[in-house]
Amino acid sequence: MTDADASDESDTTDHADTAESDGITARYRETDGERVLSFEFEGRTAAVAQNVEGYAMLKVRPTPDGDELERYYGFDMALDHAAELLGVAVDDLPVPDAAADMGM
Repeated sequence: MTDADASDESDTTDHADTAESDGITARYRETDGERVLSFEFEGRTAAVAQNVEGYAMLKVRPTPDGDELERYYGFDMALDHAAELLGVAVDDLPVPDAAADMGM
């Protein structure tokens, strides 16, 4: 294994999950420092991120690696903002089981 291979492996864990509903795709992944739930719908994207320890506020971003737009304590409020970015109702957002416990 090369150093590059080792670096690639440490960037994300194999803990990933995907859910789809009504044309919306949700992807949950964990990196060394963050839990990230990203959404895609008709070319629009949104993401909710939290530190891996799970005690920090949730950050809403336009993309998984984008700049933070807002922070929330509650998962429901972060999902509402993500739905707004996608132009869909919050109840339409699929949430993979692995991401269901995000928030404070």
